[in-house]
Amino acid sequence: MSALAGLYTPIITPFRNDTVDDAAIRRNVERYMQTRLTGLVVLGSNGEAVMLDDHEAERVVAAARSAMPATRPLIAGTGAESTKATIAACKRAAAVGADAVLVRTPSFFKNMLTTDVYVRHYVAVAEDSPVPVLLYNVSMFTGVTLPPDAVGLLAQHPNIIGIKESGSDAALLADYIARSGPEFFVLAGSGVTYFSGLVAGADGAILALAGVVPDHCADILAHVRAGRFTEARAIQRRITPLARTVGGLHGVPALKAALDLMGLTGGLPRAPLGPTPPSVVELLRRQLTELGVPLLQPAVLDPDPATS
Repeated sequence: MSALAGLYTPIITPFRNDTVDDAAIRRNVERYMQTRLTGLVVLGSNGEAVMLDDHEAERVVAAARSAMPATRPLIAGTGAESTKATIAACKRAAAVGADAVLVRTPSFFKNMLTTDVYVRHYVAVAEDSPVPVLLYNVSMFTGVTLPPDAVGLLAQHPNIIGIKESGSDAALLADYIARSGPEFFVLAGSGVTYFSGLVAGADGAILALAGVVPDHCADILAHVRAGRFTEARAIQRRITPLARTVGGLHGVPALKAALDLMGLTGGLPRAPLGPTPPSVVELLRRQLTELGVPLLQPAVLDPDPATS
């Protein structure tokens, strides 16, 4: 199993006056470096990567890397619709400090994306990427699913080291695990099914939830690795409501709101996404309080850092 296997959170991209807030990225990363997270992911779905231009994406990677010790891995999302653009993104990310790249599936020409097309695409990316490649299946956003037989073939490439499966399909996750070898690692991506994914054989996870309750998520991983399944299951039951809120129910705006409540910088998402409704903010406050997460008082909260 790769040394990069473990627990990651895909950090958000904070904005100030609708521009990337480099200082806020560094502050957030410094907080995360005090946790038991293995490392961080930038430019993922929760980082609003599709909302950023190439220059902004480079700034995000560079800002995060500058606040991390060399011993903590940084993975950067570099997926694009064309193979050429994906390779270029991999090279830019590597040049500013990414240790590996997370390459989501192309998805626009859905009816033409066969196993052969995916294999050609990812092999070409892996051949030219200066850093190791992780496959990224995120069907809830792309509307496509990377075929397990493609994963089995791609897992044989020396520069393709793993995959993140973001959904809650236990059968698909198990199929990915079964098709890959011992040196290829599989990361779960759903906070709701985190425990079951680990039990099925995932080597770790990339979870938005881990950016909010990293200790709870790290405890689950430690318990499963030690065979303490009852303890891990109990924690999963406690964190599942929060996982739903910052995951499929309310997504990036809710994740950013949760970080604001905790004293990190979340702020507003980039348009066309809008702010989290007050009712959801109060739900997040209750859920975080029930989990023992220290929160700021309401009077000091500012949902938009640009106004301060």
